Formats: sequence, structure tokens, C-alpha cells
Amino acid sequence: MLTPPFLTIASWNINSVRKRIAQLERLAEAASPDVICLQETKTNDDCFPAADIAAMGYEHQAIAGFGGYNGVAILSKLPLSDITRYPHCGRNDARHISATIDGVSVHSLYVPAGGDVPCTERNPKFAHKLKFVEAVADHFAGNHGYRDALVVAGDFNVAPLPSDVWDHVKLSRIVTHTPIEIAALERMKRSLQFIDTLREVVPENDPVFTWWSYRAADWQVANKGRRLDHIWVTQPLKDRIASVEVLTDIRHWTPPSDHVPVILKLRDALDSRAL
Repeated sequence: MLTPPFLTIASWNINSVRKRIAQLERLAEAASPDVICLQETKTNDDCFPAADIAAMGYEHQAIAGFGGYNGVAILSKLPLSDITRYPHCGRNDARHISATIDGVSVHSLYVPAGGDVPCTERNPKFAHKLKFVEAVADHFAGNHGYRDALVVAGDFNVAPLPSDVWDHVKLSRIVTHTPIEIAALERMKRSLQFIDTLREVVPENDPVFTWWSYRAADWQVANKGRRLDHIWVTQPLKDRIASVEVLTDIRHWTPPSDHVPVILKLRDALDSRAL
């Protein structure tokens, strides 16, 4: 059984785990999630601050590093099993790792940003982004069933809804919100009939952002954000969604990541029938 009455999962593009190790400790103290999925850890496995993180209470760790780039991790207070790294598109560049926590398959995913030009012919990075999302969709469809309990958390680098960006018309021509990216992400969502947990609790028309550019001098006043960070679950976990929270204030922590954490709280399997 999961630790009653909830299992709490946080996802954060930390933009260098070593640079922001103190902020990770603050998150652990303030929110005390059972599991933290990190993206852009930006360190090799042998330089990952495993001991410091274990001292925060997360002694169970699944890590996939890639030098000063990319990197994903799953940090847990609960035991992990079946730890697996996935080299999508023939690249072992540390963008997807999974581990099982008491029957729930938890995935930390970092989708490529895709560069600045939304054209597959002129921008190889954009072409790779679309192929990566397609490969992940194929992986889920080919290796899991609709009855499997999955949580996929991470920086998907796509803001799918008009309310997920500060200006739908302007951003529809900008990488992260183009129709072709949204269609690719929708296919990944359909691969296992995933549930977008935040939009289960927040109406689709309400603006919600998780990323603000470093270029904005006063990011909160301008509020030119995008919702790039997501936590999805499969249908067996839908009725266990208790709450989803975006920790916007963490964007003020210095040095800031341009992303903020998203936290999902799942009811325990037995408690979900009573609440």
C-alpha cells in the first residue's frame, strides 16, 4: 500500500541540480513531496549530489545524467524498482527515466526545446523534437496498456491550450505553442488516454503558467508565461487525483530557474473510494 492517505509527486525543471541544491532542499522542506521528478539536472551521474539529496529524506534515487546538458531524475522517500533509462531516437541523452513505486510507474520526461524556428526543414532541432515526442508516444503505446497505472511528469516544452500561454495568437507562431507541436503532444496523450491532471482541477479557460523567460526584468508584472510543465496520469489513477498545485512563488528564489514546480497529490487507493 502507498503511504496513506496520499502520494505526493512534484515535477520541476531545476536547471542544474548542483547550482540549485539549496532550493531543492527548500522545496523538500516546504512541500515535503514523497517523490520529486527533476529535469535539466545538467550533471553526469558521478557528479550528481546523491548524498546531499539522501540527507533531505530522498534516499531512493533514479538518475540519468548527460554532462552539462539535459538530465532527468526521480527522487523518492519510498523504495524504487524497475529503474529504466530510455534512449529515444537513438540518442542516449538522458531525457527519460522511469521507476516503479508500489505498483505505479513514474516517468520523468524532458522533451527537447526545439530551437527557435518552427520549421522541420530549416531547423533540425525542431524536427528532432517532433520525432522525440512521436517516439515517446510509440513507447507508451507499445509497452503499456490502458489499465496500467502511470504517472508521466516533466518539462514537455509544449503549451497545448490557448490558456497555457500569455497570447494565443502571437505564440501560435512560436516554438512551444505551434499547431504541429500541439498535435504531436495530443498523439502522445492519446497513446494511453492520459489525463492532464492540472486541467482536471483547473478549468481549461483559466490561464496557468509554469515558465517565464529570464529576459523579462519583472516577470510577474509582465506575466508573459507558458505552461510547459505537466503531470499526466493514466485512467486507473484519474479518480485518485486529489489536488494539483503550481508553486509560482518559487520563481522568486535566487538564482531562479525559469520553471516552477508542479505538485500532484494522489489519494491512496482505499481512501479514494471514501473521499
